[in-house]
Amino acid sequence: MSIEKAAEALRKGKPVLIFDSATREGETDIVMGSEFITPSSIRMMRKDGGGLICVTMPGSAASVLGLDYLLKIYERSKMPFVKNLYPNDIPYGEKSAFSITINHRKTFTGIPDVDRALTISEFSKILGKAILSKDARSKASTNRAFGRNFRTPGHVFTLIASENLLASRKGHTELSMYLAYRAGITPSTTIVEMLGDDGHSLSKKQAMLYAKKKDLVFIEGREIIEDFFSRHGTAKQQHNHARSFR
Repeated sequence: MSIEKAAEALRKGKPVLIFDSATREGETDIVMGSEFITPSSIRMMRKDGGGLICVTMPGSAASVLGLDYLLKIYERSKMPFVKNLYPNDIPYGEKSAFSITINHRKTFTGIPDVDRALTISEFSKILGKAILSKDARSKASTNRAFGRNFRTPGHVFTLIASENLLASRKGHTELSMYLAYRAGITPSTTIVEMLGDDGHSLSKKQAMLYAKKKDLVFIEGREIIEDFFSRHGTAKQQHNHARSFR
C-alpha cells in the first residue's frame, strides 16, 4: 500500500509527496518529518518546491507552548483590520491552520537554509517535550524553554493541526500529521507546496513525474483519509478517538 510506503519513507527521514485532492487546493506538497530537517532539506524544498515552507504541530503541543491559531490571536486583538480582512471566502471552505512565525534565537536573519533548518529541528525537539508534558510543572518548564530558545516574528511559519485531524479538516497539515503518527515519528512535519514554471501550482502529473525521477513516494490525500477512517471510525465516532492524537 502507498500509505505504508509513505510512512516508511518518513520514518527513514525521506521526503514524501502528498497531493490533497482536485476538489480542494489541487496541490502537491513535499513533506518531511521535522526531526530530520537539515540545511540541504530546506534547500531542496525551496528549489524543488518553491512554495511556503511551514512546520506543523499537534493542538495539544501548541496549547503547552501557549500558541493559538493566528486568526484567533487577531480576533483577541480587536484591531479594526481583523473585521475588514476576515477570511470568510477561502475557496475550499476550510479555516486556516496558520499560527505565529518563529526564529530560533541562535539564528541571524532566520531565512538562510542553515537558519531555518536550525529553527525547525529545534522546534521539533520542543514539540516532543510538549507532547510528553502531562502535569502542570512539566508544561510550565517546556513553555519557559520555548521562550528561552525562540522569538517571534520569524521566518518559519507554524501550523496547528485540527484536534481530530482528518475528521475535522483535510488539509496538508492534517494529512501529513496523520502520516507522521503512522510512521511513529515526532508528530511534526515540514511541508512546502510544489510550484510550476507557469506561475501556477505544479500539476499532479508533473508532481508524479518528479516523484518517479527522484524515486520518492507519491500519495493522494484520499488514500490517507481512507486509512484514517478505517482505523479511527467515522467523523461521529472520532471524538472518542481524539486522545489517540494528544
